[in-house]
Amino acid sequence: GQARVNRAASARGLTINTLLDNRTRRVEDSGKYYTWRSFGPEDPRTQELWVDMTDLRRAHVRVHGILSNSYKQAARVALSFAFPFYGHYLRQVTIATGGFIFTGDITHHMLTTTQYIAPLMANFDPSHSRDSTVQYLDDGEVFVVQWERVRLSGRESEGAFTFQAALYKTGTITFSYREMPLSLDVISSAEHSVKAGLSDAFMITASSPETPGTQQRTIYEYHRVELDTKKITGYSAVEFSALPTCLQHHSCDLCLSSNQTSGCSWCHVLQRCSDGMDRHRQDWLDFDCSDQSKNETCDEYASDDSSTVSPVTQGMEGTTPQFNTGDEGEGDSKNPIFKTSEEVWTDSSPSDTFGSAGVMAGVAAALVLLLALVVVALYVSCHSTSVSPFYLIQRRKNHLPSWKFRKQRPGYSEVEEGQEKDSIVETGTR
Repeated sequence: GQARVNRAASARGLTINTLLDNRTRRVEDSGKYYTWRSFGPEDPRTQELWVDMTDLRRAHVRVHGILSNSYKQAARVALSFAFPFYGHYLRQVTIATGGFIFTGDITHHMLTTTQYIAPLMANFDPSHSRDSTVQYLDDGEVFVVQWERVRLSGRESEGAFTFQAALYKTGTITFSYREMPLSLDVISSAEHSVKAGLSDAFMITASSPETPGTQQRTIYEYHRVELDTKKITGYSAVEFSALPTCLQHHSCDLCLSSNQTSGCSWCHVLQRCSDGMDRHRQDWLDFDCSDQSKNETCDEYASDDSSTVSPVTQGMEGTTPQFNTGDEGEGDSKNPIFKTSEEVWTDSSPSDTFGSAGVMAGVAAALVLLLALVVVALYVSCHSTSVSPFYLIQRRKNHLPSWKFRKQRPGYSEVEEGQEKDSIVETGTR
């Protein structure tokens, strides 16, 4: 029989049905982000993909004490390698008790909405039994999370589930299933989403229409892969292979000429290749990359660069752009921040005397300013009617937008403290 594929009309991705027979099936999502294969109980590949966490040769296995004794809890874990997910390199992920890994860099209580790697997302409660554990290993080549003998909240007597997700350094993702005591189509999604697959999203920051002067961040899901949970059985597996993306091209020529990717455009200001639909969407819009890439060619970019280079003359260094490449948590580059620096070179002359006098004057001015600040601080602390700077900071923080969601389903406890108000936009029904 042929693999059945339901292609969604919107941008919410592709729904696939894993087959119940023992043969291997390959499903392609129009060659965009991943190809994947499903394996039945009799396929040797199923056993090959299972990572034995009890193997004594694996010294990196850790049982997460908090997650193994919690319900609707999530914890962030650092990776020892950069894991490519939808073309973005992740250096940390968030493991949730509900059978999935959250891949976003902003945590919130609705982790089940998007940006996930979910072998089996459901309302699991590891705290119910001592036999239930959430464990993981990281050996530098693969990061594995295993939910072992976890039970559904409110249905604990109906059996324990054991399954795992493996994230390989190459970008390959595998789901492996062992114990599946229930058909997943009978699991209720009233208290927790029930699904399996992959999802990613980008975030847009804009002025809040409700509260003028504040910023509201909205998360848009741009792609999703859904496995049909009705077809997931014990001793089955799914293997996802990552495809090349625009983000991997680091030059204009490769971006526009590579036959491995399609729809890519080069943004010269950002020095980034993209189709405009990834986690850097905000940058793409802010720097008008879509308009910039329409009429420009790589040769024109090169000529522009050469025409803007000014020679460095003796006695003055020209303005030089510097890029802020600080760690962003996911290994992706930040927006370019341009700085100007000028260094005036002078030879030894009597003007050095005036330079020394200038330095002394600067030091004196700094001391006067420091003394003035101390006086102001003492005055504020002694007069109750004055507003302290600390209070102003706290008051300002309270006016920052906080999370806003369209669904009010009970969510996960927050991993990190946050006061931002954002919204999740879902591109389809769950």
